[in-house]
Amino acid sequence: MDLRAELLKSIWYAFTALDVEKSGKVSKSQLKVLSHNLYTVLCIPHDPVALEEHFRDDDDGPVSSQGYMPYLNKYILDKVEEGAFVKENFDELCWTLTAKKNYKPDRNGNSVVSHQDAFKLWCLFNFLSEDKYPLVMVPDEVEYLLKKICTAMNVELNSCELDDYLSQEPQGQGGLTVWQFLDMVNSGRFLRGIEQEAISMAVEEVYQEVIEDGYLWKKGQLRRNWSERWFMLKPSALSYYMSEERKEKKGSIALDKHCCVEVLPDRDGKRCMFCVKTSSRTYEMSASDTRQRQEWTLAIQTAIRLQAEGKKSLHKDLKQKRREQREQREQRKAAKEEETQRLKQLQEEKERKLQELELLKEAQRQAEILLQEEEQRRRQQHEEMQRTLEIQLREAEQARASMQAEMVLKEAEAERQRKRIVELEDMQERLQEALQQEVKARQDEEAVRYAQARLLAEEEEKLKQLMKLKEEQEEYIIRTQREKQVLKQEMENKNKCLEEAQKQLEEVRVNRQRVDQDVMAAQRKLRQASTNVKHWNVQMNRLMHPIGPGDKRTNVSGGVFAGYQPLLSRRDSSLK
Repeated sequence: MDLRAELLKSIWYAFTALDVEKSGKVSKSQLKVLSHNLYTVLCIPHDPVALEEHFRDDDDGPVSSQGYMPYLNKYILDKVEEGAFVKENFDELCWTLTAKKNYKPDRNGNSVVSHQDAFKLWCLFNFLSEDKYPLVMVPDEVEYLLKKICTAMNVELNSCELDDYLSQEPQGQGGLTVWQFLDMVNSGRFLRGIEQEAISMAVEEVYQEVIEDGYLWKKGQLRRNWSERWFMLKPSALSYYMSEERKEKKGSIALDKHCCVEVLPDRDGKRCMFCVKTSSRTYEMSASDTRQRQEWTLAIQTAIRLQAEGKKSLHKDLKQKRREQREQREQRKAAKEEETQRLKQLQEEKERKLQELELLKEAQRQAEILLQEEEQRRRQQHEEMQRTLEIQLREAEQARASMQAEMVLKEAEAERQRKRIVELEDMQERLQEALQQEVKARQDEEAVRYAQARLLAEEEEKLKQLMKLKEEQEEYIIRTQREKQVLKQEMENKNKCLEEAQKQLEEVRVNRQRVDQDVMAAQRKLRQASTNVKHWNVQMNRLMHPIGPGDKRTNVSGGVFAGYQPLLSRRDSSLK
């Protein structure tokens, strides 16, 4: 974050502290005092004319934050120069204003942190908080800051207890305000059993680490004597002052990619020494202990690296990386939720398709029941027709017996006629067997249709082809039934001719010729029926083997009725 954003966070606390009624507005007199103090701590020349002009009393009522921002940006923030003021004094001003109203330590003096430590925690909170108002610190940053403090005291933070605490807070999952954070620290829940002095030293250490400043001994260039200076590290320079008030700046070490840091051996009564080498000079310094030297050398090396990469601060860079990691986690979580929702939708779609498939199966079962009823009805009709033919045959036998005496001379002719009748009965039985095989083929077809129904979701196009073939099959079946009815009608005509032959013995020759003609016509019809049955068998074989996309249709020869061809040939020769 830039200097303007850092200053705005502290000013926001000062503004809200002056808003006593919590209406989002502050009186003009209070804003005048605030602006005057900001001029002072930021070391900006006062502009009384602009101040009075902006806050003149020609309009009534207090001023909101939006109304104060133009003046703040134009006359204060735009004139601020980094390094020209002591930011700690600026933060203390804003902290003093906001702490009087919002910070409520334990009245009995049992607070875990002192007032000065609370101010440093407030500064650290502002540094780690999100760039959104009202300012909050997300749980990850809260845990990061507490771990830094506990690490400085060589204590391990109980993350589970912290998660429980955040889950109990109404807004803990979205982040904590600075006052909630200070209350949590003062409660002693995470720092129990630790002395206040140790906590104060840990807070000071973390504060100095984040703010990147502290005391070091520096060796002079001319007099070559050692002096204690207050150093403040920035990515572009390492500045040093007479004291931590930073009122008198003694010098600055420019840092660039050509600089380097080296550890030096102890000499001249100084220990924990190191040096910063620039292109023009080498600066020798001494830390209080080895740990402090390691922290300073690491921080200066990191500042040099950040300067080369064009970045501002190590901790700001780390904060930005942690923020990017949180955003990536949120994105992954959102993607996971979206994937879960999509899987749920797919599951619902699958259940809906299964329901549709069950409905289709039920419809097929109903169609199967109707087909069985139709088959039963046709079988009854066939049996009734067969009984009628048997009755007619018995009547013919009786007529033949009564006329046997008169047919002595024609007995041989009558015997041939009986053989013809037996052949017709045999033909009828074979037709009945063919009909049974047709019924079996129909059942096989239904089994194939059931198997195809299970693959309905994946083979919709094949189902359309199957329905088309089914329609053609039904047309062939209807045509075959019609031909069977014509054949039965021909058989009735033959029976009538036989009765006429028995009644009229004198026209036996004529009737015989007529019967021969009828038999020849029946043979033609039978051959036509056999051809139709073969064609139907070819269609059934196609249904048993569904045609895939791009497959060529093959001519299937033979079938269920292929075995009847030699029999029909022998019948034709016997009839001849």
